[in-house]
Amino acid sequence: MRINNLTKYKNVRRMLRKNMTEAEIKLWNILKSKGFNKYKFRRQHGIRRYIVDFYCPKLKLIIELDGDQHLELKNIIYDQKRTKYFSSLGIKIIRFFNNDILKNTEGTWIKIEDEIENLKIKNK
Repeated sequence: MRINNLTKYKNVRRMLRKNMTEAEIKLWNILKSKGFNKYKFRRQHGIRRYIVDFYCPKLKLIIELDGDQHLELKNIIYDQKRTKYFSSLGIKIIRFFNNDILKNTEGTWIKIEDEIENLKIKNK
């Protein structure tokens, strides 16, 4: 059963790629330029009914960027539900606030590199 990039969500994914936030654009430019050689990230990738900001299939790693709306209780609960679902598929999710990317790009990048190294070791 196919779970990635379901056709019925294609237009939504396309719209999200065309309307990325400033933080998403900045992180995408870093992810696609750094590349980690064999670790390719996809942006606005669909996994069942969810669309994630960035996904590396080889590492089974999701990177999500959150705005302030994610501090609201209903969104916290929704994010927890998504995280639980992704965990059930063996996918690791890491989250950053938009300000982390915009104001501490290097520190955020170091955290992402550390997570990738941990997943590489775990997947050996």
